[in-house]
Amino acid sequence: MGKLGTWEMKLALFLVAASAIIYSTKMLLLHNPENTINYLFNAIGFLPISVLLVTVVLNHLLTLRSHQEKMQKLNMVIGTFFAEVGNHLLTVLSDYDEDSAVLRNKLIIGDEWGADHFRSASASIQDYPFSVNWDEMDLAKLDAFLMQKRDFLIRLLENPVLLENQKFTELLRAVFHLNEELQCRPGFDCLPESDCRHIGGDIDRVYKELVSEWVRYMEYLKNSYPYMFSLALRTNPFDEEASAIVK
Repeated sequence: MGKLGTWEMKLALFLVAASAIIYSTKMLLLHNPENTINYLFNAIGFLPISVLLVTVVLNHLLTLRSHQEKMQKLNMVIGTFFAEVGNHLLTVLSDYDEDSAVLRNKLIIGDEWGADHFRSASASIQDYPFSVNWDEMDLAKLDAFLMQKRDFLIRLLENPVLLENQKFTELLRAVFHLNEELQCRPGFDCLPESDCRHIGGDIDRVYKELVSEWVRYMEYLKNSYPYMFSLALRTNPFDEEASAIVK
């Protein structure tokens, strides 16, 4: 259908015709064309401001609202990821981190935490040497867990809202890469040290991305959903005494 056949063009023609009829009727009935023309020029003079309000201000507000809705959906996806995969991986990987006590002390989040606490935690993560003892890990068990969750992770990647968060996309990419690396090995009993060290680097990458995204997500829950934040506190993977039971 051509441009003249679109509903927008039909609406525009109708509104212009209606405006012309109204002004013509006013001049015919009231016999004051000068006043009508003066009013018409006043209206045309205000038109650029009206366009500014509609196209810039209103469009900005609508865009902002749309972005907020997308971020809410994105954080729902991130919450599902941690419930299904992330929290378990954080528990397993931190258990094989020799310096995990240092990290745990920084990530025992409390109800009193504010923006400064989360900012400090995020800064400390950047300086933390994420390193997992890959030689003590059960790589076969880790591989089995990731394969069990592979379909779930693939469905996450199919969600278009992930395009709004590059950091979370990087986390998923790191997890998928680790899964692919483990799947390409026929077994884990006779791997050379060089290959194990390579896998260890992939595990460390996942570990760092996980912790960084987890802190960001916890801050989001603290600010937006206190009841979900309460459960997240009671199931903190870095708190060895954590319990979902309210005491």
